[in-house]
Amino acid sequence: MRIIGGVFRGRKLLYSGQRRTRPMKDRLRETVFNLIGGEIAGTHAIDLFAGTGALGLEAISRGAARTTLIEQHNPTADIIRQNVLALGVESRAEIVRGNVFMWIQRRPDLGTDGWLVFCSPPYDFYVSRIGEMLELLHGLIQAAPIKSIFVVEADERFDFGLLSDPKAWDVRTYRPAVIGVYRK
Repeated sequence: MRIIGGVFRGRKLLYSGQRRTRPMKDRLRETVFNLIGGEIAGTHAIDLFAGTGALGLEAISRGAARTTLIEQHNPTADIIRQNVLALGVESRAEIVRGNVFMWIQRRPDLGTDGWLVFCSPPYDFYVSRIGEMLELLHGLIQAAPIKSIFVVEADERFDFGLLSDPKAWDVRTYRPAVIGVYRK
């Protein structure tokens, strides 16, 4: 895995190779960042279900002011910490070790700058935890400041029509992934 654009382009990221972490493929990540490229500067990137931290760190590389990376699995959060240290962005990256669904209930202060929210959980969450996923995304969309962007990765089992303002989502299929982008 590597950073594919911005000031850290080409820098490698650690990845455990464990099946529990399904990092977004480089090519798909590049496509996502091409869709939102000019809107990243100055945002607060929030990487829910962070895994390796690749999405939040890619956003930092491309001009996000800061990132919050939420990961429940401690060994995986340790890898995120190592990636943050290797890039030297400790002052701009907050690593939260914990459950995303519980973290959001604490109403963290995410600031008033535009947010760039990445939601790339295990695909099965859109089936087994659909209620929690919809509540999480709906709550974040409601709380987000104007000029925030949401990038949601799912598979074909998820109906983007269930999300807030369904006609405003730009949904594209890149098998097996389906990507939805929403701009508030």
